[in-house]
Amino acid sequence: MSSEQFTTSIKSSVKGVLRKVGSRPVGKRITRAMGFVNKPGGANVGVSNVPLPGTVAVYFGDGADKIYQINQWLPVLEELHQTEEVLLVFRTISAFNAAGKVTDLPKVFVRRFSDLMDTYDDNDLKLVIYVNNSRSNFQSLDHPRLVHVHVNHGESDKLSMVSNKAKAYDKVFVAGPAAIKRHEAMLIGFDFSKLMVTGRPQLDIDFELELEASQKFDVMYAPTWEGENEDNNYTSLDHYGVAIIESLLENPELRVIYKPHPRVQSSKTPGVAQAHQQIMELLQASIDEGNNHVISEQGNILAMFESTDALITDVSSVGLDYLYLHPEKPLVISDRRNNRENLHRDAPITKACHVIDQEALPELPALLNDALSIDGHREQRLEMRKFYFGDLSRGESTKKFQEFVQELIVEREANLVNFRGWHS
Repeated sequence: MSSEQFTTSIKSSVKGVLRKVGSRPVGKRITRAMGFVNKPGGANVGVSNVPLPGTVAVYFGDGADKIYQINQWLPVLEELHQTEEVLLVFRTISAFNAAGKVTDLPKVFVRRFSDLMDTYDDNDLKLVIYVNNSRSNFQSLDHPRLVHVHVNHGESDKLSMVSNKAKAYDKVFVAGPAAIKRHEAMLIGFDFSKLMVTGRPQLDIDFELELEASQKFDVMYAPTWEGENEDNNYTSLDHYGVAIIESLLENPELRVIYKPHPRVQSSKTPGVAQAHQQIMELLQASIDEGNNHVISEQGNILAMFESTDALITDVSSVGLDYLYLHPEKPLVISDRRNNRENLHRDAPITKACHVIDQEALPELPALLNDALSIDGHREQRLEMRKFYFGDLSRGESTKKFQEFVQELIVEREANLVNFRGWHS
């Protein structure tokens, strides 16, 4: 090999490594040098006394099966990275590898608790963001110097949106007035001054369209998954899913877009898995007949909303995201528990849209026709948007998010005068 070929080969190898790790040169070199790429699943990575870049850490303790929880924050974090260096901190190698496929933000895999503490203490990290309620968050929360901020991974009326674990964080970023009322109703002895309204920064992003609009009336059916337990089960799939699709397919003026929650595809719950498969078969049969319906098991649902004319979904963040972005468009929500009084109490958005439950099922075609063509709830939805998101307009949430992060860092720095330090 000639010296020129050798130099070209070295440059190519280096560029390949840098693309795999963080977007900052120092972070890239350190990540590779420490062996964080392609480590075996049982590896322990020691990071003591090795400098890492970053002011803001984003902690994620779960595996790749829940990576969607951090994925929706990535555009916001990438923008924050321009002013406050961001470091993604993973506790599982599967999530670390999954993140590497979708972002160039600096990232580190730290398995052991002692190494996690060293990572925080040996570097200039000042604030940690948490996107879920994982039990492993409490290991990260053990470090006293950093500001610990919970942001969750969506805004919905699901029971899981409020956790008693919120008491452990320094601050909790919420979307608006509805989230505050949710916490007031569910938590006892909680310091409500911890709540900071930031709106929905994820919805400020201008995504590249993943779906083209058709000449027909485009209706998306986007059911959620069945949750970790029955209390958090809001899916319509096993109760109404097939009936919804069959009713929509009867109308030749509609194009149906099926976009289930990412975890539906791998569901082992019989009723959910069977309904999902039956819906796939119904739609594929119609597609084979020349209709242009869409099946999208993965992909970014936020990048598809613009091309839809109406949404049918469950109690989940999907319906509220649609309300934020398109309050003028028809919205239909399901109720698997068939208790309208509790539904209106727990998910106020359902007061401003048609509801599919067991009682409505026999008249489902008429209900959907009324919801999609007449839409008598439009003005109510415009008011409901204010209840959930306040008066924030698109673009203002990101600004608030960044301002709060910076303010909390400055405030914490001012309070560290007499802090002894983890290793002192």
